[in-house]
Amino acid sequence: MANKIPVGILGATGAVGQRFVQLLEHHPWFETTELAASDRSAGKAYQDATNWRQYTPIPDSLQTQVVKPCEPNLDCKIVFSGLDSSVAGEVEEAFAQAGYIVLSNSKNHRMDEDVPLLVPEINPEHLGLLKTQRQRRNWAGAIVTNPNCSTIGLVMALAPLHRAFGVKRVIVSTMQALSGAGYPGLSAIDMLGNVIPYIGGEEDKVETEPLKIMGAWQHDAIQFADCKISAHTNRVFVEDGHLETVSLELEKKATPEEVADVLANFSALPQELKLPTAPIPPIIVTAERDRPQPRFDRDAGKGMSAVVGRIRPCPVFDIRLVVLSHNTIRGAAGAAILNAEIMKAQGYLD
Repeated sequence: MANKIPVGILGATGAVGQRFVQLLEHHPWFETTELAASDRSAGKAYQDATNWRQYTPIPDSLQTQVVKPCEPNLDCKIVFSGLDSSVAGEVEEAFAQAGYIVLSNSKNHRMDEDVPLLVPEINPEHLGLLKTQRQRRNWAGAIVTNPNCSTIGLVMALAPLHRAFGVKRVIVSTMQALSGAGYPGLSAIDMLGNVIPYIGGEEDKVETEPLKIMGAWQHDAIQFADCKISAHTNRVFVEDGHLETVSLELEKKATPEEVADVLANFSALPQELKLPTAPIPPIIVTAERDRPQPRFDRDAGKGMSAVVGRIRPCPVFDIRLVVLSHNTIRGAAGAAILNAEIMKAQGYLD
């Protein structure tokens, strides 16, 4: 424990904050030493402040720890933010200005031109933006974001194919799990036997965030990928795991077998560096005709792998496939933790 880096969690009582607590419990590099949340939780023991909804118990070391306000006087220099977007923007900026490294799951700064929207397997070079960010904003700290919980699964499949063949156009329909709405989320009477074909603000994120993530790093800036994405987002009666059906038009034509080969053999810097949270492999290609399925496949790679299946020709575009990712692990807390790991490995946390 003495050699671990102390970290804090902002929004520690919420759904994403709880997942941070759970995933960091036995982390070899980081130790949770500070918990922060809203004023109604501040001053309480963590076990009293949070309505714990994870399948593992609250870590013994944190049960009686007092929750602090989300103010930049925490005894650590790295914070993971699971704050709601209604408050995240200003709070995260205050921490960055005070010298903290903020690993954010919130949407507020994802598309800022000087903030990395990071997926370590795809765009680790975008961390070069931190120099510009600090100069422009006169910050001692920094903000690094991870993508929307639906974007991450989609871009994990798109990025290797974009490099190999070029992706011109995409149509994606998401079937997003209930946990993506937080807790308590939607009522049973709304969801039982039902699908809701609307999630506020979600389609715009899925259509724009991949373009930044897959963008080329040129002259200390990001040149967005030249690709068009049309998204339909739906909330379905599934606990965890976002499933997406995707049709792709490619610049260079490819067979389903060639597409499957590119995805199955994809590996990147996090795997090379053997980062603690990096899944091996990052993409699992399944040949079963009815997979992936959330119940059976969402925990692949401890919830960090994307699972791709049903790769086949598309009669309208070129290729169609199905991709699944765990929305609260790879799509939220796990993504931010992996971002912190690659930052440590590359010297950004020194």
